[in-house]
Formats: sequence, C-alpha cells, structure tokens
Amino acid sequence: MAAEDFNKPHSLPPYPEMIITAIDALNEKMGSNKTSISKFIESKYQNLPAGHSTLLRHHLNRMKDTGELIFWKNNYMKPDPNFIRRGRGRPPKPKEPGMPTSGGSARPRGRPRKDEFGADEVQVPIQVPGAAPPKKQKMSLFEDFDANIGMGSNTKTGRPRGRPPKVKPQMGGEGVSA
Repeated sequence: MAAEDFNKPHSLPPYPEMIITAIDALNEKMGSNKTSISKFIESKYQNLPAGHSTLLRHHLNRMKDTGELIFWKNNYMKPDPNFIRRGRGRPPKPKEPGMPTSGGSARPRGRPRKDEFGADEVQVPIQVPGAAPPKKQKMSLFEDFDANIGMGSNTKTGRPRGRPPKVKPQMGGEGVSA
C-alpha cells in the first residue's frame, strides 16, 4: 500500500509553477512577499505536503539564485527586461571611445612594499686589501651620549628620550669639618 501511494502521480503542479502562478495572480506592483504567495497557494491548491513552508522557501531561494525571480525589498517578482535598478551614489561618468581603460596608472596606490633584499639598510663599504681603512664618521653629541649610555634618541628634536637620570650629589671630602 505504501509503495502504491509513493508511485501515484501527484495532483499538484511543481512548486516553481505554483509560485509563478501566484505572483501573476496577485499582480502587485512591487512584487509579492513569501506570506502572500504561501496564502495564495494554500487557498488554491488542496492537500499540500506537511513541509509546505519549507518547500516554498527552498524553491523561492532556488528560483532567486537561478534568476527566475528577483528578490527586492523583501518581495519576489518576475524579472522585467526594461526595469533598471540604480544603485546608491553618483552614476559613473560616460567613457569616451578614445580614452584608455583604467589599470595603467603612473603610481600604484598605498604604501610601497618593503624591499625583501634589504635595499633600505645602510650599505657597508667593502674593504680592499692593501687599501687604507675608511675614516670613521664623527658622531653628534647626542648620538655619542646614546651609544655610551644606551638610551634611544628622539630623531625629531635631537634629544634623548625620557627623563634624564638623577645626578647624585658627591661628598666633598672624607668628612665634614666643623
């Protein structure tokens, strides 16, 4: 008996056909929402399956994805070839036929990439055997101070960073004379 019920042809048309019929019959200007489509199908067709709402949602989503229906402002409608929906913002400028296409700009956008091979690092001169060693460059007062004490320097002002170390007062002699 169960096999006979399973193989019996259904009296219902396929869901996409029922959906298109409902949208045409409702004939709303901005399309029909899922609730109105469902109510129309329930009123027109009898003995719908138990999972009618799930099946309806599945077929609506599938028809939306394939392009059979357009989903706009929570409504489903049939696509109209003459209908053009503009996006937000200013429309693009019309392009002239002689103008080159984008993609060939003089300078790329954003910050330039860091060189992988270290071109930004200081080049160390190569010492040739038998030649005089290169002269040591003179350091500024603050660079010498930073190198000796180990403090970083502020490159904008030329001063060392942070609070200067406290200077401890030195005692003048072995003892205090009265």
